[in-house]
Amino acid sequence: MNFTTALVLLVIGVVIIVGLCAYALNLRNEVKRREAFRIDEDRRAHQNSLENLDYVASALVQEQVDITEGSWRCKVLLEIIDPSLTERPEFQAFAEVHQRTKHLKTHSARKQLTPRERMQEDKERLVVEDEMRSAVLAAAAEVIKWREKGPSSLH
Repeated sequence: MNFTTALVLLVIGVVIIVGLCAYALNLRNEVKRREAFRIDEDRRAHQNSLENLDYVASALVQEQVDITEGSWRCKVLLEIIDPSLTERPEFQAFAEVHQRTKHLKTHSARKQLTPRERMQEDKERLVVEDEMRSAVLAAAAEVIKWREKGPSSLH
C-alpha cells in the first residue's frame, strides 16, 4: 500500500469517526431533551392532580358530590400524587369506600342492568355512603388541611 492510499484511508477513517461522534452527540442531546420534557410532564401532571384533589375534597366537604364518587376520585388522585398517601390513617376512608363499592357497575355496564338490579346496586351504594359519610367528610377535611400545609407536607 502506498502513502497516498494510506493517507486517503486515514482521512476517510477520520471523517467517519467525526461523523459518528457528531451523531452520538446529537443522540445525547435528544435524550436530554426528552428527559427534560418527561420531567416537565411529570411535574405538570403532579400539579394538576393536586389541584383536582383540592376541588374534589372541597366538593366533598360542601357535599356537592356523592360520597362514593368523591371517595373514588380522591383515592385515585392521592395514588397519582404518591401511592403511600392512601395508606395514611386520615385518608383511609377513601380506600374503604372504594373497596366496598368497586364491584358496582358504572357507565355503560350500569345501563345494561335491569331496573331491579340497578335499584339493588343503588341501595347497596347508599348503605355504604350512609355508613361512611362522616369518615369520608373527615378525610376530605384532612386533605384540605394537608394541602394548606404546602408541598413540604407530602411526607
